[in-house]
Amino acid sequence: MELWPWLIAALLLLLLLAQLSRSARFYAKIGLYCAFCFTASAVAAVVCLLRHGGRTVENMSIISWFVRSFKYAYGLRFEVKGRETLDEDRPCVIISNHQSILDMMGLMEILPDRCVQIAKRELLFLGPVGLIMYLGGVLFINRQRSQTAMSVMTDVGERMVREKLKVWIYPEGTRNDNGDLLPFKKGAFYLAIQAQVPIVPVVYSSFSSFYSCKTKLFTSGTIQVEVLDAVPTRGLTVADVPKLLDTCHRAMRTRFFHISKIPQENGAPLGPDTEEAQ
Repeated sequence: MELWPWLIAALLLLLLLAQLSRSARFYAKIGLYCAFCFTASAVAAVVCLLRHGGRTVENMSIISWFVRSFKYAYGLRFEVKGRETLDEDRPCVIISNHQSILDMMGLMEILPDRCVQIAKRELLFLGPVGLIMYLGGVLFINRQRSQTAMSVMTDVGERMVREKLKVWIYPEGTRNDNGDLLPFKKGAFYLAIQAQVPIVPVVYSSFSSFYSCKTKLFTSGTIQVEVLDAVPTRGLTVADVPKLLDTCHRAMRTRFFHISKIPQENGAPLGPDTEEAQ
């Protein structure tokens, strides 16, 4: 039995629903985004294997090229300030706020050379998406086993210095679209101090003007991106982690409110409550 007539009928039905319902438009765009991710991952995996033969951070430039094309389908623009700080030839820990599944586009838009991400182990099993993450050198941690996660982070610190890698981490630990930053977990700050490398904070403006799961909004829009000044860790010890975390959180929260045009309570952000790294 031919499947094409059914696929065409399903697509036409989806397009009809998208015209009639805001929720349908939202889910249609999310479904298309997921389809883009899986398709691009499969194609990029072939290119990576042909170009470099296996797992290497050099594959990230190929992956980035594919993902950056997504923004044209969704009418998204990124306005970036301070990119030169990311491009400095040195190992560092990059931290940024984490809002939605669209963050991958923002990450790839400014991804510097020799930069890998730390991700939860479950993503490794997402078919072609997990495969392309593996080929790109993404470092997977099991957040349910703190000892294993700490061991991985120790190895990462040694590799950063040895191979001059940049490591990108979302210190909130989970996606958050509440119009503020969640408290940061401590793992990124332990890593930076252990390796004695600077922390580079990156702040993305709120997506709420064009994307919201709660209201089923998904339109075109512009994302402001600011790369803040690097925060040195030379000479710091683990005893300095809480102060370092607080300094970064305050700076990022202030810029997040500013570029998102969100009023701050009493004109200044409050300090975060810290959580242990998992």
